[in-house]
Amino acid sequence: MANDRFPSPFEIEGPEGVDGWEELYPYSVPFGEGRRDYEENRFWFWDSMHWGHAMTPFDSTFMELAIASLSQMNSRHYRIPPADGVDFRVLYGYPYLSPVAVDPEKIEARVPQFMERAGHYFMNWDELYDAWLGKVKTTIDEIESLDFSPLPEMEELSVITDGVGLGSGYALQKEYHRFKDLILQTWNYHFEFLNLGYAAYLDFFGFCKEAFPSIPDLGIAKMVAGVEVDLFRPNEELKVLAQLAVDLGIAEAFADPQTALANLGTDAGGQWLAAYEEAKDPWFNFTSGNGFYHFDKTWRDYPEIPLAYVRDYIQKIEAGEDITRPIEAIRAERDRIVEEYSEFLATDEDREAFNGKLGLARVVFPYVENHNFYIEHWTMSVVWRKIKQLGAVFAKEGMMSADDDVMYLKRDEIDEVLWDYYSNWAVNAPTAAASHWGPKIARRREIVAKMSEWSPPKALGEPPEVITEPFTIMLWGITSDSVKTWLGSEDDDSGGLTGMAASPGRVTGKARVVFTPEDVNDVEDGEILVAPITAPSWAPVFPRIQACVTDIGGMMSHAAIVCREYAVPAVTGTGFATQQIETGMTITVDGSAGTVTIDD
Repeated sequence: MANDRFPSPFEIEGPEGVDGWEELYPYSVPFGEGRRDYEENRFWFWDSMHWGHAMTPFDSTFMELAIASLSQMNSRHYRIPPADGVDFRVLYGYPYLSPVAVDPEKIEARVPQFMERAGHYFMNWDELYDAWLGKVKTTIDEIESLDFSPLPEMEELSVITDGVGLGSGYALQKEYHRFKDLILQTWNYHFEFLNLGYAAYLDFFGFCKEAFPSIPDLGIAKMVAGVEVDLFRPNEELKVLAQLAVDLGIAEAFADPQTALANLGTDAGGQWLAAYEEAKDPWFNFTSGNGFYHFDKTWRDYPEIPLAYVRDYIQKIEAGEDITRPIEAIRAERDRIVEEYSEFLATDEDREAFNGKLGLARVVFPYVENHNFYIEHWTMSVVWRKIKQLGAVFAKEGMMSADDDVMYLKRDEIDEVLWDYYSNWAVNAPTAAASHWGPKIARRREIVAKMSEWSPPKALGEPPEVITEPFTIMLWGITSDSVKTWLGSEDDDSGGLTGMAASPGRVTGKARVVFTPEDVNDVEDGEILVAPITAPSWAPVFPRIQACVTDIGGMMSHAAIVCREYAVPAVTGTGFATQQIETGMTITVDGSAGTVTIDD
């Protein structure tokens, strides 16, 4: 029998041996008695799309800054009429989010505010988007330029002769403070356009649902498909490099991705390497995960990852297969659907409104994917390199035992370590960091390891009557209907799953369940990919698969978008696919109906 609510966060029994886990995060982030009445009576969902693993203290930084930035754009910048922010908490290392609706009595007053503010962006989209690209690239350059070098034995003489009056210790602390500011700046920029992208699509979506009551959600999504976006560029660069290897007659050098670069000593190899170096920055600042964890591997830093995909594309080219994205077929289907539904509109006014909203949705849609490359991948690749550089300094100076110990500190605790480093460097005395932080970090490692083995509940608290926050619907795929399905499906062993009809087509095949980027390499031709969520850097595996199924994700999640663009059937937001499906099972995926059937 279906439940009428999810368990309270205060009823959840966590993993053993994690006493004191709350201290790993800022005091305002964990659930707590001080806000119990508020927290127990809200709906919270685990954002496994972005944070599917227990977060270290420093990893948590990006969840906190991202969701706060998302929320301020909804509530304080654009005044989205039905939706304020998305509240966030951490439970045993995992983030839970809660969409905050606007008081119905205040919605009408926010409409003209939203129209004025969002309208300015919509009317000047191209100009403002070009400026956005410039701002983000400048921010990346600033982060790259930060100097986290060890403090010197003696200041340069020029510090004296130029009368600088400030030392390296001051500069190092200033650089770290600037680092924190730039990270927050990055996440503010991230949501400057993204909220509006979803809002424009939701406006078009709402118009279509009213004008064409029987239109499926997938039909609306397909009207904005067939776009060229920068997020696909890394995968396209791999195809170019694969074709170049074949054309230059050096394909055999890529048989082993681990040694490929060392095997390119010929003139032809040098020509290929030049092309590789040109593509590498920025396009291989692409993480194997989603960019939110310090352990995600970046193509630029681990070349064996992209080289393995180059090898796979070489094999397909040599076998005579077409490795291009079927964009013309997708655009033809898109245009057919638009023409078909346009004929149902009775008046010129309706057709004008339809074309205007569709046109705006297509203009803003590329940003929905492009921000992912520029922020989650390129910027975050640089961020992780920089903080790892600082961690290596702490380890070199004997303040910590390992380079990644820094990931077990909260961002403001690093200020304390820097002060210890600076002040004792100035005095020429021993630091206290190793004795103070060593036991704490060792204990935090134990806690994170135990939390990582825990299976968090999908949701907590009181289900909402209606969900209006655009991210929750379009990105995470959490709607009032899906919440009801979650309540009634947790113990369902009927052999079927329902979710978002994310990309059309119906296929039957063997499942391959993937939980980590490393597991992606195990996917074989013709299998059906089943995952909590996909990462953009998994795009090269899509030519291998028949279909895709995810636990979480809406119509505008990356998994849904990339499957439509690669003509791969997909069902997203099933809630429990990775729990009910095992590798090797035969399953049927109907991406047009949003259903998954377990056949054996």
